Amino acid sequence: MNLNSHLVQRMLRLPPPLTRDLTVERDLRVPMRDGAVLLADRWTPATGGDGLPTALIRVPYGRSGPTAAPMVRPLAERGFQVLIQSTRGTFGSDGPFDPLRCEREDGLDTLDWVIEQPWFGESMILVGASYSGFTQWAVADAAPPQVKAMIPGVSESALTLDFLHGDAFSLETPFVWGVQVAGQERRFGMLRQLLGGKKVQRALRTLPLNQADTAVLGRHYDYIQNILVHDADAPFWRGLDHRHRVADITVPVSTVGGWYDIFLPGQLRDYRALRNARLTVGPWAHISMGVGHTYTAEALDFGLALARGEQPAERAPVRLFVMGEDKWRDFPSWPPPGYEPQRFHLQPDGALGTEPPADSSPDGYRYDPADPTPAVGGVRMAFGEKAGRVDNTALEARPDVLTYTTAALDDDAEVIGDVSAEIFFRSSLPFADVFVRLCDVDADGRSTNVCDGLRSLTGADETRTAEVRMWPTAYRFKRGHRIRVQISSGAFPRYNRNPGTGEPRATATTLRAADQQVFHDPRHPSAVLLPIRRTTSEKSGK
Repeated sequence: MNLNSHLVQRMLRLPPPLTRDLTVERDLRVPMRDGAVLLADRWTPATGGDGLPTALIRVPYGRSGPTAAPMVRPLAERGFQVLIQSTRGTFGSDGPFDPLRCEREDGLDTLDWVIEQPWFGESMILVGASYSGFTQWAVADAAPPQVKAMIPGVSESALTLDFLHGDAFSLETPFVWGVQVAGQERRFGMLRQLLGGKKVQRALRTLPLNQADTAVLGRHYDYIQNILVHDADAPFWRGLDHRHRVADITVPVSTVGGWYDIFLPGQLRDYRALRNARLTVGPWAHISMGVGHTYTAEALDFGLALARGEQPAERAPVRLFVMGEDKWRDFPSWPPPGYEPQRFHLQPDGALGTEPPADSSPDGYRYDPADPTPAVGGVRMAFGEKAGRVDNTALEARPDVLTYTTAALDDDAEVIGDVSAEIFFRSSLPFADVFVRLCDVDADGRSTNVCDGLRSLTGADETRTAEVRMWPTAYRFKRGHRIRVQISSGAFPRYNRNPGTGEPRATATTLRAADQQVFHDPRHPSAVLLPIRRTTSEKSGK
């Protein structure tokens, strides 16, 4: 997010390198309990590398090239020796690659192997983002005492499962990731992914969806087929879910997230279960550069100090980038104290306010899954698709999007914490989705998205309350701006389009348009719940 890149760089200046002269031992063979051998590369200073604290990175995307060196080099130049290992079934490690399933056993075996090496000193840390973060969560509760810290970025302990809820199926992220890893070891694999983004987006429209992977890859890929068939609570995923282990972790943790990251809700859930942790959340999406800068800085501040038996520099447990104010702020906890949930009710004539709604007729729109309401910005992870805060003008001009907006604010209003909505809703079909988005409308009338969420309903042909869990946020709505809520029935392809038929998502072929109604009256007080604190102009620094 370019708006904040200068602020991020100012915050995250790394210490100067101790050396630029590095040595790399390649293809070290790490044996697993079942006889498989995983390959790893060891990066060290050219002299004096033995005995330094070890930073372990386990990754499925390769040990060299444009993705690996930016993770490894800054650490190896500033006090660590770094072991980067290809996970099972990737880039020379024995396979096959069964995403997420073997990371506990393989991770623990790797830790045991590292400790026995003659070059190992007395300590190590676990570091890395996304999948590499998951490999940390998978072992942390059983890590040996030599592991002094873990620094997971944009990750959580049940990596795929938050996409697969039956009442909110996130299609784009797991499909795009499945295509990525399925083709990453082909010749020019990275280039193919960068150039093939539009092809992937077209494939997401395939009916039935269980043929979409063949439209891109020319074959089925097990991971993609599995996410289409098995919901989050299916026994199939049980071995991949490490949420129950988090409360038993005693290793100090510094976890780094982004307000528009795909894993943020699960990451904050994990943070709240930890006993010895700190949290940093910036204005980032999943693949924003600020994420990598931040967890690298945390590895060198928090991780290296603990690996040396020292205390990290003092800081608050929670550090958040408050968007709108565009400033880093420290807090004692997540969610922070002093932000009380307040109901902002949908009102007649597109108004939004804290007072209860008056008697009024419902608003309506027609949703057609053949022309689905598009995903615009927000929580995205797809090549060529912009994530984060974007102009919502074109989206809000669609006839299948309703908007409700406050009057101009007399003072700044700060929203920090968990956001949700309760929408009274009825459809002409029994199967429908409710998508809710919170936006900031500036003095020029430009609407930009803050956070959002979706809920799928059954029995939607009777008036129902859609309880929508939206993404957490930290945002300051400035004086003179207006708070807006969008209501629609989709954000495709981030979320799978609801065909309206109740058919299984893998095999659905029929699309049915629906007439939707949103209620806002005393018996049906639809509202968004905002954890809010109003600030005067003096407090906001104006």
